[in-house]
Order: sequence, then structure tokens, then C-alpha cells
Amino acid sequence: MSYPDMMRAAIKKVEETRKKRLDETFSMLSPEEKKELLENFHPDYRDDAFREVKVGANKGQSLPHEVVDILEARSRIDPDSFSLDVDREVDVLVIGGGGGGSSAALIADALGAEVLQVTKLRMGDANTMMAQGGIQIADKENDSPAIHFLDVMGGGGFANKPDLVKALVMDAPEVGKWLEDLGYMFDKEEDGRMVTRHGGGTSRKRMHSARDYSGAEIMRTLRDEVQNREVPTIEFLPAVELLLTEEGSCQGAVLYDLETEEYMVIRAKTVILATGGFGRIHVSGFPTTNHYGATADGLVMAYRAGANLLFMDSTQFHPTGAAFPEQIVGLLITEKVRGLGAQLVNNEGEQFVYPLETRDAEASAIIRECEDRGRGIETPTGMKGVWLDSPMIDQIHGKGTLKKELPAMFRQFDRFDIDITEDPILIYPTLHYQNGGVEIDASCETRVKNLFVAGETSGGVHGKNRLMGNSLLDVLVFGRRAGRAAAERVREVKFGKLSLDHVKDYNRGLEEGGVETDRVSPMLLPDYSAEGSF
Repeated sequence: MSYPDMMRAAIKKVEETRKKRLDETFSMLSPEEKKELLENFHPDYRDDAFREVKVGANKGQSLPHEVVDILEARSRIDPDSFSLDVDREVDVLVIGGGGGGSSAALIADALGAEVLQVTKLRMGDANTMMAQGGIQIADKENDSPAIHFLDVMGGGGFANKPDLVKALVMDAPEVGKWLEDLGYMFDKEEDGRMVTRHGGGTSRKRMHSARDYSGAEIMRTLRDEVQNREVPTIEFLPAVELLLTEEGSCQGAVLYDLETEEYMVIRAKTVILATGGFGRIHVSGFPTTNHYGATADGLVMAYRAGANLLFMDSTQFHPTGAAFPEQIVGLLITEKVRGLGAQLVNNEGEQFVYPLETRDAEASAIIRECEDRGRGIETPTGMKGVWLDSPMIDQIHGKGTLKKELPAMFRQFDRFDIDITEDPILIYPTLHYQNGGVEIDASCETRVKNLFVAGETSGGVHGKNRLMGNSLLDVLVFGRRAGRAAAERVREVKFGKLSLDHVKDYNRGLEEGGVETDRVSPMLLPDYSAEGSF
């Protein structure tokens, strides 16, 4: 399925202007221009996309409709009749099979805790596996954790929690060494030095990668280590509710076996939630880069247990999601493509934004170009997008660079008879990342005692906008910190009487807030039937 004739005219304009654009320098947005762009075109600034939540710790705050829908829903279990007979006891229960959960399980196990790791789908079915571009680590002579700190804070609009950002950047070099010691295959120069590149919003080249499947390589490395250390894991066993003691500390969870359709009660001295993000609830109706199980289960369970949420009014729409062919709409086109020099170009063949602005500004500029200025390219099904001029990469760095640096991306389009070394890629913003989440401290503990949260389920480290390469770093830094803190806490915890009173209280809160609904959550799996289609 190569590009149809109706799109070829726009490609010709890209080709005609390429040499001129190669020789030009495009300026970054000023702070004032960026502010105006975001306020006018970013989906986070649409008043009609939000409403107040009527129950829980964030009651009265305006959150996206789709988030409120899953929060203002009833439990999948009846707290008045559900049996709390314990099926298994462990020290640390890790809920999630991605980078955050796996790194937490490994560290807790290494510290001698009895660990059980459970995951909704298969081990590795997570956004970590799908991450492409790389991981930020400040380890070059011209860089430092302090400079990395400033980049993260600036990218997040200085709304980030500074203690979390400090943890992120200070732990990064150690995390890089840990990965390599476990067998991670970083891209390296012939002399053994790490290859590093720019990402949007970075002031130094600190993006480390494994071609364009950096996340898959992380997941391969961690999954192998979990198996080699024989950490107990159970697949297809999502959590549906956390269990608290009568004193209010977290001591386990109710799990649901997707194969047998039976419930299981696990008592644990500490619990680590690492269930990932919310892409599959399709905020503002956008397609998503996220894996099939990204339905915000951890948010719902932690919120019902009394945890509070941060920055849930901020969603990251990755600027470059595939817009053609239709079979892969929303699929991630890694920022590394722009890091290698590809420009964003409209239907007149004009570059309209600096290619390495922060993601919120980049996405807003694309939306403005298509919806306000009428300079998008239309597909046969009526979707609009702009060009990402991928052939520029070989012209800048030499023939063969794109295939070497982006092999997965090349194959992804080659399946549809599109050669991205010759033709540009049609893109449009896609829902990519949950900027906010459950509030944690630097040891990953929430306001609910003995409940720890790591990775995309947490909020605070990225503020209002995440920079490329900090998500893979986030899951590893805070996964490891959660594993360590949870394992150390085990020594002082005594089992108490389990209770679902917090679920009963939450149901009463729904009634008192006037919420009448037949929705249940966690969602567990998205509904793509005709009625449930986003």
C-alpha cells in the first residue's frame, strides 16, 4: 500500500524544497510564542475536555472526562459479600510486568524479600517494550546530572517535584551501568564510547539507545534476569482492588485470573503498583501508541485506597504518530527520527516548527498547521497529517544511516510498500504518555502506608510534560527505588486484619456525590466493539 496519487503531489513539494531546507536554520520558539501556541492548540487547554471529579482525594478538581469516567465507577467486586480468605502470603507483591515492575521485583528479591510478581497480560506486555528512541543518562564530559535536572524541570514547566527529579538524574548513571552489567546492548562507537543524541528539549546529547528498539532491549534484559533469578511470576492475573488493614495500611490485593475467571486474595507486607499508563482510555478521542493493557488500573485502585493524583490534567500527545496507512494509525514514530535531522513539513513543502521543541509544543504546532492553517495533507479516509521528511537523514549523515539507526521503523513501513528512505512519513499527534499519576515521595511511597508506586502510574517527576528518554529512565530509577524501599519496609511490618472498607466508603462517596453509573473499573481491557469504540 504505497502512497496514493492524491498524496503524491504533496510529496513532490517536499522533494522540491528539501535542498533549500537543508541549508536553512529554523529558530526555536520564544517562551511567549510557546505559551501562546500551547494555550490555543494543545488538547490540555480545551475546557470542554474536562469536568470535576465528585469523589476521592482529588474531589473538585477538573480532570479529563475519560479519567473521571474510570474514577467515578464501581468496583468489579462487591465489598459487602467478597470473601477475604487468603490464598497466598508474600513479603512484596509487585503488580505489573513492565520495566518498573520487573526492576522492582529484581531489587526486592536481591535484598532477600519473598517476592511475587503478577501481570495482567504476558511478562513484558507493557509500554516499556514499545519505547523506541532511548534513555537519558548524563554521563558525558560536557554533561552532568545538574544539567539534566534543569532540562527535566524546564521540560515539565517547572511544575515537577524537585526531589523526584533529583532522584531521576542522580540515579541515571548507576542505572546505565546496571543495565549494561545485565547484558543490555547499548549503541557504541567503534572505540567503545556510548553513542548519544539529542532529544526534544535537551541541551546536551545524552540519549543512549539500542537502535530504535531501546525499550524492547530493556525488557529483554530485565525479563531474562527475572527468569534467571527465578523470581515467582504469574501472567494473565491483573489486580482489581487493593486490600487495606483496619488501620489503613496496604497489605495485599484482590487478583482476577483472566483464564479461569476466578478471584485470588494475596496478602503482602508491602505492595508495589507498576501497572503503567492510560493510553487505551483514549483521552480526547486520540489514537494511542500504548500497549493493549494500558487502561489505568493502578490509578483506580490507588485512588480508591486513598492515594491522591497529580497532574492528571496533563496528557502527553506525542507529535509524531503514524497517520498513514490506516492499519498503523497512532503507532509511534520515534523522536529519534527528528533527532537524526528529519523535519516537519506542511502541504506546501515548508518547515513550520523547529523539529526538537518539547513534545507539547511540537504537537500543538502540528495541530495548528492542520486544523487552523489548512496546511495538512489528507489521506483517502479523510485523516489529516503533516510530513516527517525522513529521507533527509541519509542526505545529512550518508546513505544507509536510516536503515542502520532505525531498522524497526524501516521494516514497519516497508510492510506497506513505503520506503521511508525515499518517501516522507505522514504523521499526526497521538496519545503517548500519562504525565500525571499517583503522588509518591522519593522512595516511591504514597500517602497510603506500605503502598509504593513506580513508573507511569506515578506522577510528579515529569511535571506537565515529559522529555524523550526520561520514561525508560523513570521506570528503572523508581522501579529500583520502590523495590528497595518495599523490601526494607518488610522487616517492620506485621500482618493485620484485611478489609475492603475503603471500597465501601468509596461507593458511599459516589452516592453522596450524586454519581449514578453502571460503569465498573478497573477497565482491565479496552472495548473496541462498535458501542465501545473510541
